[in-house]
This record gives sequence, structure tokens and C-alpha cells, in this order.
Amino acid sequence: MKTGDVRSAANAALALAAEYGLTWRDRVRPIHPEGDAGSLRQAFGGPTPETGMPQDAVIAELIQAAEPGLVGNTQPGFHAWVMGGSSPVGVAADWLTSVWGQNAAIFQCSPAAATAEEAAATWLLDILGLPRDASVGFVTGATMAGFTCLAAARDEILRRAGHDFARDGLAGSPAIRVLISEDTHVSNLAALRYLGFGSAQITKLPGDSQGRIDLATLAQTLYTDDAPTIVIATAGHINSGAFDYIGAISEMTVPRGAWLHVDAAFGLWARAVPELSFRTAGLERADSWSTDAHKWLQVPYDSGVAIVRHAEAHRRAMDVTAGYLSNAPEDGRNPTQYGPELSRRARGFAVWAVLKVLGREGVADLVRRHCNGAQRLANRLSGIDGIHVLNRVTLNQIALRFEDARGDADALTAAVEAGLNDAEHFVRTAEWRGQRILRLSVIEDGTDDAALDRLAMKIERVWAETKQALKRHPD
Repeated sequence: MKTGDVRSAANAALALAAEYGLTWRDRVRPIHPEGDAGSLRQAFGGPTPETGMPQDAVIAELIQAAEPGLVGNTQPGFHAWVMGGSSPVGVAADWLTSVWGQNAAIFQCSPAAATAEEAAATWLLDILGLPRDASVGFVTGATMAGFTCLAAARDEILRRAGHDFARDGLAGSPAIRVLISEDTHVSNLAALRYLGFGSAQITKLPGDSQGRIDLATLAQTLYTDDAPTIVIATAGHINSGAFDYIGAISEMTVPRGAWLHVDAAFGLWARAVPELSFRTAGLERADSWSTDAHKWLQVPYDSGVAIVRHAEAHRRAMDVTAGYLSNAPEDGRNPTQYGPELSRRARGFAVWAVLKVLGREGVADLVRRHCNGAQRLANRLSGIDGIHVLNRVTLNQIALRFEDARGDADALTAAVEAGLNDAEHFVRTAEWRGQRILRLSVIEDGTDDAALDRLAMKIERVWAETKQALKRHPD
């Protein structure tokens, strides 16, 4: 195929994708996937292609195959998980990121990508009120953000104990203790496992009714021995939205020489809202923080952020160096010093674009609107007989349980979930503290008071219908 024909074919594919993308958000589309595993395998599968197809035809086939399996997590009625809604400007910047095709490994690979990350990192530290000299890595998500921060923690606390991890690895190193809540997010356990920590090195501490670490137990456990110690706290519990008492925890860990990491996948954004900042008091004294820009900041996937107070420990843990990757003295920041990937997407463009559109005030307004909406929804539901709000709504999470003397609460909660899931809403139950709950997350950009009012009326109606059915069929 001639060069002009190749370009024409590529442009046709790009034009089709762009045209489709421009109309995607305005179309009435299902919030639940319509395809099952079998139909999707049939649509995507088939024999290995022996000859190629025209590029625009492939894009058209991709759209047709994928649509039945897409979930409407960018719609206002999506409340199942804390995902965010992919801001249009972030999507536009993400399109350009793909078009530009930059490898954001080192400055020389893409000075623009490296500098956009540097600027976005500076703005994030300012908006979130974290130490301005902290280092920032842009990674895939909260799991890899936690992994990156905890890798820096492992390196630094072993260095303080006189062990050279870069030279000797874990072999023969002092035993490290990890103190963590029994209610911690599973991504923290995954990150620890990837870093070589087994269950014998992890001490799970009891939590209160909101999932917060019991401070008395933590204080007692910290001083049971002098082993190098990492403490993992939570800012924004996945079910309750609660914050550990991080200021008090930092007062324990600093004298002990322990490393305090804060899992703040979505709770960290509360620091952008002046009237919510008291919930994160003392959080700035931690050693590292992991968060997601694709949650409250609404940046397209994937966009995790690893922030480390001790930049040198961050670089020691992550840096990838080789003779062919060296920077000149006048070059800027090397992104590969702050994350686990060498070949990697230029994630900073989308973060930079979203921050430019929102600004400090826009970030605060977005978080404030969702938190106020969650509180308003919880207040309304708590006044309905048989609906129990299990958490103190401190952020954007609502944990509900439905109870009636004539039925099993777990089954009733599941029945309400089933009744709520329709063309407008996508919700899911979860197991928490030995019981089934309906967990509602308010975080998609377009979720406003009107959308939450519709959800409240619907919950009230479905609950009334569920109780009515119980009267008719008590068994």
C-alpha cells in the first residue's frame, strides 16, 4: 500500500473513533452491560486473523463488539464503586496522549511529558496541602501507588536499621513489621505481597465500628519490639468513608522511627475543601500517601499518584538507570525515578489538563458537592423506618442496611439492591463486618442533587415494595 493510502486509511479509523467519541456521552445508553461472557467471547473471538482488514472497519467492529459489555460508570446513576467519571477535558488530553505516542520514561524520551508531570505534581502538592518538597510518581492506580510508596518505606526503614537493600535485598535483612487495620483495603495487602511481605510480617489491628484503627492497640503494639516498622493508615474507608486518626498516629510513629503510609485513594481529596480539612488533620505529617486521580479528579484511567515525603528514598526504590538512559545536566525531571515502569504512558498530560480546567476552587467545589449530597441523601434515608445508615457520613460513602422483623436483613438488603438496578442505576452490595450492606458511592462528576433526589425516592419506593412483598409471602 502506498504511503498516501496508508495515511488515508489511518485517518479514516481516527475519524471514526473521534466521531463516535464525540457523541458517546450524549447518547442514551444502558448503565448495565447487556452482553454476557459467551456473547462477548463470540463477538471478540473467532479464528486468528490470517489477513488484515481495513483500519476503519476494524474500529467499527471493535465498537460493535464492545458496546454490549460496557458499564456506565461515567453516568450519574453509577454508585457501586468509587470510580469517577472521566472528565471530557481529561479524555481530550488522553486522546492527544495516544496520538502523540510518547514514552514518558525519561526527560529525553519526551521533554513535554516529563515537564507536564512536574507541573501537575507541583499543583497537586499545593492543592492537597502536602510538603512541597515531596516527590510524586504517576502510576496506574492506587494499588501501584501503594506499592511504590511501600517500596520506598521498605528501603528507608532498612537503611535506618543499617541494612543496604540495594546491595543485599531482603536476604538477611532485619525482619520488618507491618501494622495495618483488619479493615484495610485489599489493594494494600496486594501491594505488600508484591513487595515480599507474607502474612507472618503483617499484624492486623482491630478497628472500631467505622473501620478506624484502634489507637490504644496500635500504641501498645508499636513498642512490643524494636523491629523496623511500617504503619498503614486509611483516609477514606471504602465502606464508611471514615478517616483514621492520622494526626494521633503520626505522634506515635515519629518517635518510634516507624514509617507512616496513608492509603488515601479518594479521601486525600478532602484536603482540597477547607471545611473538610479537619478530617485530615495531621495527615501531612505522614511519610507517604497514595491516591487516585481517576477517582475524584475525574481523570481517565489509568491515573494513580504516589507521593513520598522522602524523595531520596523514593528514587532509591524506583530508579531505573542504564548507560543509554542518562540525562544531561540541563535536562529536567526523569519520571522513571518515581514509578515502577520504564515503558509507560504519559499520564501527566491529562492530570495537567483537568487541573487547569478545575483549578483549586473547582476541585474543592466538586468534592464538596458530592460530600454534601451524600450527607443529604443519608439524612433523608435515615428517617425511613427499616432503613439503617450504618456509617457516620463523613465523606461520600453511605452504608445502608434494610431490616424488618419478618425477614432476614441480608436477604432484604439484597432484594433492595435487585430492585434498584435498572436502566438508570447501578448499585452493588458488599460484605462488611459480617453483614450484607448496600454501599452507595457519590463521586461521578455529573451526580448532582437532582440525581440523588431521584435515587432517594427510588430507594424509598423499592423498600416499600420489598416490605409489601414480605407481607404477602412471609416465608
